[in-house]
Amino acid sequence: MPHKITEDCVACGACAEVCPEGAISEGDEYYVIDPDLCTDCGTCMEECPSDAIIKL
Repeated sequence: MPHKITEDCVACGACAEVCPEGAISEGDEYYVIDPDLCTDCGTCMEECPSDAIIKL
């Protein structure tokens, strides 16, 4: 998986709104990235206000 959302996520949804592949969805506690859909573009990292998205 190219990117992962950490527990620092504040569940604002900014990353899901900008993901061109629709790879980000709301999980139980915070948003999650579907590794099969993520194309490693990095758009989500740029939009995350809490810096909760890391590149693996």
